[in-house]
Amino acid sequence: MTRWLGKVALLAGLALAGGAGTGAAAQGSLAEAAERTRQAWLGHDAQAIVGQSAGVVFQIPGADPSAPVERSQAVELLRRHLRAAVERSLTVSAVREVEPGRGYAELERRYVVAGTADVRRETIFLGFQKVGAAWILTELRSAP
Repeated sequence: MTRWLGKVALLAGLALAGGAGTGAAAQGSLAEAAERTRQAWLGHDAQAIVGQSAGVVFQIPGADPSAPVERSQAVELLRRHLRAAVERSLTVSAVREVEPGRGYAELERRYVVAGTADVRRETIFLGFQKVGAAWILTELRSAP
């Protein structure tokens, strides 16, 4: 429980510090944005995951955590990350607005690496910022 709360606090703090991104990733509620991202992830549609965000902060295997990467680089990093995986399940486990216009969602992922049978699990943390009526993806982090 403490580990989970630490991750939530870290993500909330990062979201409060500010994210980058402009463009419409998803119209509607934060929960709808999380669901659309989940559906895009299941389809390994990196372009739909990134949406129209100008930049996304990543902390995933194969990407150094740093400043936001621009849209085309973000799409390529996600493509590489998703390429070898076969999804078994992906569920939205939490959605929270930490302050007006800033929120996060957690996805619980079960997958196998192509050619293997061992099911792996990870939690994906998504940071969003509301721009107009759109929730824009600003951060994507994974944790085993």
